[in-house]
Order: sequence, then structure tokens, then C-alpha cells
Amino acid sequence: MKVHHKVRLGNKYIGNGEPVYIIGEIGINHNGSLDIAKKLIDGAIFAGCDAVKFQKRTPELCVPKDQWDIERDTPWGRMTYIEYRHKVEFEKKEYQIISDYCNEKGIHWFASPWDELAVDFLEKFDPIAYKISSASITDTGLLDKVHKTGRPIIMSTGMSTMDQIRNAVSLLDEHRLMLAQATSTYPCKLEELNLKVVQNFKKEFPNITIGYSGHETGLAPTVAAVALGAKFVERHITLDRSMWGTDQASSVEIMGLHKLVRDIRDIEKALGDGIKKVYQSEMNSIKKLRRSKESILA
Repeated sequence: MKVHHKVRLGNKYIGNGEPVYIIGEIGINHNGSLDIAKKLIDGAIFAGCDAVKFQKRTPELCVPKDQWDIERDTPWGRMTYIEYRHKVEFEKKEYQIISDYCNEKGIHWFASPWDELAVDFLEKFDPIAYKISSASITDTGLLDKVHKTGRPIIMSTGMSTMDQIRNAVSLLDEHRLMLAQATSTYPCKLEELNLKVVQNFKKEFPNITIGYSGHETGLAPTVAAVALGAKFVERHITLDRSMWGTDQASSVEIMGLHKLVRDIRDIEKALGDGIKKVYQSEMNSIKKLRRSKESILA
């Protein structure tokens, strides 16, 4: 029987027998502010997360050209969409500060590159891993580019068919690949989270570490995903869910994140090893509640 292996990220492992690896997805919830990004990193550390994750785009490649000049209202005034996309992108100076800050604080960081130039950009900072977003799972050029870095890869599977997922998996090295159940709706309805896919992924891809990337508004489904076998979880995080941005409403605020991490750690302890046994702590109950000595052994 094949056994789910472990993937090493920096000084930690993800997989069977290891603590659930918890990722605070900052994404672009920093709204282009390095100060907000640092506060979110601090919040993730306070909550007990293992890592924070960002997103990196080359706007000219990721925004269709017919949308460049469409104007929209933003917190910084009215501007074209391409101007807005640049406004919320961190560049070399900011990423160097983020990298140094996370290294100093002892928390992992990595990012989702949305195009091949973004991979070249992020490589300068020696990230511990890459995340393939659900939107990029069919981008074979990007998959190949990330694969060739030799780094661990986490891949989300929202808005994807099983055939699309199988094809993406076939292009990557399963020994450094981690696969996350996800539904790409922000926020996502409970009935569309489909947490049991975690179990099905474990059967379909026995050599790949399986996890969960959640976009629901509550916390319970993410904890349930851990109970179903997710070895890593990712949730968008924010300072305030009412802030500007498309991901804020489906994000978790810092105190909620703290509760989520606490509950996940409790679930890990409660799951046990699956082997039925009589605990020493039960012996007094046996003496008090069983009717005879023979029934102790029955």
C-alpha cells in the first residue's frame, strides 16, 4: 500500500505525522501598503501560523489589454484598471523588506506567481515554495516554469475538473507537490465547499500531500477539513473584513485566525492514532461503573 509522503518546506515538514501546516494568505489584502503587510505578518505570527503567502502579477501580462483603460473608483481616487493593478503590486524594494521581516520574525513566506515573469521576479528572494492558484492550473507554461525551479509546489484546485487536475499533476513532480481542495467563490457557500474531496484526493493521489484552501466566512469547515485528513490549510487573512478589496469579505480577521489555529491544534490532539484502547484515566470509571471484574475483560 502506498503511503502519503512528506514535503519539506524550510525547517518544517508537511504530511503524515506532522502538525498541520497553517498558511495565512495575505494575497493583495495589503492594498499596496507595506505597513498593512507587516501588521498582517505580525497577526499571523500572533495567531500561530507557519507561513504567510502573497501574490505576484505582472499587470501587463495578467490584465487583458481591453481592460487596461477602463476606469474605476478606488481608495486612491479614480484611475484606470491597469493603474490600479500596479498600485496594489509590491516590487523589489517591498519584497526585500517582506523577506527580511519574515526571516527576522521566524515565519515562512512565499507567493503565488500569476505569470512566468513573476516567477523570475520571486526567484531573486529564494522563496521556500510556490503556490499555483486555481486560476493558473491550466497554464501549462507557468506550471513548467515553476516546476523547473525545483521548489515545493502547493496547487489549489478551484474551478477545475478532475481531468484538468490530473493533467496539471502529470506535469509536476509529485514528490514535492501538495494539492489543495478549493472552491473559487469569494465568499463560498457552505454547500459548495465539498470537503469530502479531501478524502477522495487522498485516494486518487496517494503519493501527494493533500490540504485545503478555504474561502468560506466561518471557521468550522476549515477545522473539519483537518478532521477529514487535510495536512495543510490556507485561509485569506485581513485586518478588517470591511476594508477595500475583492478578497476581504472571505478573509479571516486576526482574532478569528487565532481561534482557528487553536481549534486546529485541539483537533490534532483529539484525532489520536485510530487504535482503540483503554486509557489509564478510564480505570476508575471501570471500577465504579462496571458490575463485575469479569466485565472489565469482556
